[in-house]
Amino acid sequence: MSIALERGLAILERLAAHSEGLSLIALADEIEMPRSACHRLLTELQRHGYVRQLRERGDYVMTTKLVSLGLGFLSNAGIVDIAEPLLERLAETSGELVRLAIVDDDRLTWVAKAQGTRRGLRYDPDMGMDARLSCTASGHAWLLTMSDERALALVSKQGFGAPKDYGPKAPTTVKALLALLQAARTRGFAMIDEVFAPGMAAMAAPVLRRGHAVGVISIAGPRQRLTIARMQALAQPLLAAAAELGPISGTSSLFGRPPLGKA
Repeated sequence: MSIALERGLAILERLAAHSEGLSLIALADEIEMPRSACHRLLTELQRHGYVRQLRERGDYVMTTKLVSLGLGFLSNAGIVDIAEPLLERLAETSGELVRLAIVDDDRLTWVAKAQGTRRGLRYDPDMGMDARLSCTASGHAWLLTMSDERALALVSKQGFGAPKDYGPKAPTTVKALLALLQAARTRGFAMIDEVFAPGMAAMAAPVLRRGHAVGVISIAGPRQRLTIARMQALAQPLLAAAAELGPISGTSSLFGRPPLGKA
């Protein structure tokens, strides 16, 4: 990868994490780039419509161009059309946030959602984020489908989530993570309580196609509503939705990609 391309992508990734914008100085310092080089790349990104300034000589922010490209890609891949009825049905049954994540090589990315409740606290993370494999129900649901060695390799590459950034029960050691994965394998789905975020609970099941995980469906909400007993009651409809999506996932070009290393 060329230095200019690598730096340009670093700029976009940092701006994506700062919706309020960043000044040239702050951005260059964050990604450890010479300010002159950062300014040149920002000018090019602005010329192509990916970045704009809030005011003259003001902070830089991302435009919606990348969002538009991503949504167009997902629309053309047919994922949303395939999954929407299943997600909506599960959201209505659970009354909570239901999300779909897709496997893309060694990443698990949330791409679609359905919100079941219209009142009270809503748990609604942004789509397009990669799931933290060590401390999300979605991550655990994917990892439970593979060997411990493969699971730990993926988590090691991404890194463990620190409790200060996630929930107070987020695993920070191999032993703690493997214990959660073993419990998930035993029950057939992942279930977490204050692992991803304080006061939040979630459950997730893998979507399998020809024996390989191609995605994950999850349910998440406040632990006052989504209790352990409630999650156990929702296990059957969650597993049923995942089982229904698996065989039809091949109609989407993105779902239809073979797993990494498979023909």
